[in-house]
Amino acid sequence: MNINYPRGTQDILPGDVELWQYIEAKAKEVCRTYHYKEIRTPIFEHTELFQRGVGDTTDIVQKEMYTFTDRGDRSLTLRPEGTAGVARSFVQHKMFGQPNQPIKLYYQGPMFRYERPQSGRMRQFVQFGVEAIGSADPAIDAEVLALAMSIYEELGLTDVKLILNSLGDQTSRQAHRQALIDHFKPHIAEFCEDCQSRLEKNPLRILDCKKDRDHPLMQTAPSIIEHLNEESRTYFEKVRSLLDQLGIRYEVDPTLVRGLDYYYHTAFEIMADGEGFGAITTLCGGGRYTGLVEDLGGPSTPGIGFAFSIERLIMALQAKGLDKPEAEQLDCFIVALGEKAKDQATSLLYELRKAGISCDKDYLDRKLKAQFKAADRYQARYTAILGENELDQGIINVKEMETGEQKAVSLADFVEYMKDRQ
Repeated sequence: MNINYPRGTQDILPGDVELWQYIEAKAKEVCRTYHYKEIRTPIFEHTELFQRGVGDTTDIVQKEMYTFTDRGDRSLTLRPEGTAGVARSFVQHKMFGQPNQPIKLYYQGPMFRYERPQSGRMRQFVQFGVEAIGSADPAIDAEVLALAMSIYEELGLTDVKLILNSLGDQTSRQAHRQALIDHFKPHIAEFCEDCQSRLEKNPLRILDCKKDRDHPLMQTAPSIIEHLNEESRTYFEKVRSLLDQLGIRYEVDPTLVRGLDYYYHTAFEIMADGEGFGAITTLCGGGRYTGLVEDLGGPSTPGIGFAFSIERLIMALQAKGLDKPEAEQLDCFIVALGEKAKDQATSLLYELRKAGISCDKDYLDRKLKAQFKAADRYQARYTAILGENELDQGIINVKEMETGEQKAVSLADFVEYMKDRQ
């Protein structure tokens, strides 16, 4: 019987989970300062949502989704990404009718993709993402890009670079699409089956192929930048101008292609730019989308967003030696000797915890010395000693572990005494 966790998943244990909590808290705090609110959507959705919202020609839909049929004979899919679910919620709850626009949201939670597990790429992974839906202003693009970069800056990760491209509007994409078809079609038999099937459906996806990335035609493929119309070019220049104004450095890469079908105009990635990280350097990706909300039954509404894997962010932090947040100290450990003292310690713990003081005690009936060692392992700031003699006197001896100073405190005043030391 195999009861170990499935391949491509992991347990995050105490000692490691604190780093996850630290990252999540930092990201949420940055979102708060940018006035983004949290949204929580279901872990599984109707399969059609991802087929329509993500795109039939993407690897995600074709190869990577965990899809099942429930007892009502409905096809459901564990979410492979977060944007489609957020857009569905935006439409279902008619957020487009709210007076305050755009709607600024962030989310976090597990996503699921069936792919070969490797370092930083899991079948169940945790994604943090942001969506701003309801504005076509290039300033929102700059804001979202600034928000993403701010998260990495807050975590102390400075060796990252912002890679920027424009996919243009519908007219520009159609012109580029035809140019790609004309470019690849004479030699498409030299490409993989996926690329051959994408030639007519979505030739832009050929540029994102991992199997044929070294084919000579990839290097000479028409650039989307060359096919931007005046409106798209002006939009892209405005985004770049605003980033320059904010002092956010970036590089323009005309070959950057995001893997989802709903992107238009601004597309971007944030990449690790230091040594020791490994071959897969992309930390974050996103872009502007037009048509996604409309495809899901809502009004024509533009949006922009990004998402990053917390697993890959942790890898980047570890590569830079930045993966250890300060250990959280225990405020107080009660050392109790004797049955009456143990019972009293249980009551004291309850009162301390109600007062917001983190505390603990021994539950293994250990001797005095072993209890003190436990207090050290928990890095307790204070150790409170309670025995039969202390009970008879109505006191508890409180020791500050850093200085070694010890004081007898009335049991009746103990909680207030500890509150004063927080």
